[in-house]
Amino acid sequence: MKERKLKIKVCGMKFPENIQQIALLKPDYMGFIFYPKSLRNFEESIPQISNEIKKTGVFVNAELDFVLRKVKKHGFKAVQLHGNETADYCEQLKKLLVAETEVDCTVEIFKVFGIKDSFDFSVLEAYEHSVDYFLFDTKGKAKGGNGYAFNWDVLRNYPSSKPIILSGGIGVGELDKIEQILKTDLPIYGLDLNSKFELKPALKDVELLESFFEKLKSKYKLI
Repeated sequence: MKERKLKIKVCGMKFPENIQQIALLKPDYMGFIFYPKSLRNFEESIPQISNEIKKTGVFVNAELDFVLRKVKKHGFKAVQLHGNETADYCEQLKKLLVAETEVDCTVEIFKVFGIKDSFDFSVLEAYEHSVDYFLFDTKGKAKGGNGYAFNWDVLRNYPSSKPIILSGGIGVGELDKIEQILKTDLPIYGLDLNSKFELKPALKDVELLESFFEKLKSKYKLI
């Protein structure tokens, strides 16, 4: 297998000390969820972490003004849209992020789509020019953090060159699946890790994550 650089995002962070512990593992992205219905809803201040980690705000059908306020307050470098946001919404957000002089115009936009055993990829076309990455998560009762993976074979029909972030129940048991999907020509950009690495909602298992990172680095040479 050819060596590939794989980005890692640890999502659903909440507790200050845990945030700092996970930051020492140097993930590429760290996600903070702003959705009151989530057990991982974030309402605190983010402690100081490395600027090399892209802090990511996760939103579900939020008002544009709310998203912009959070981006400015926390210095987010990425925004993840986990609801039913339209392509027009994404385009408006993109323009507003560029127009805001206090906001870095390089803020990335992830658009999430839920998959189980099938997916109509034609819906992606409208988003091609307004988002930076497509994030595919498991379609379930909750908006993320459902704890199980969708059928990655569905992605064989992916028609786009837009980079993909894989999410949904990814844990140590998925290492072989990760290796297999990276042998394909799919534009896999990164992994989004959450519930499979938790001691309880939002509290990440530092040792388990560290072990996972090391396995990716040494055995698979992915990050």
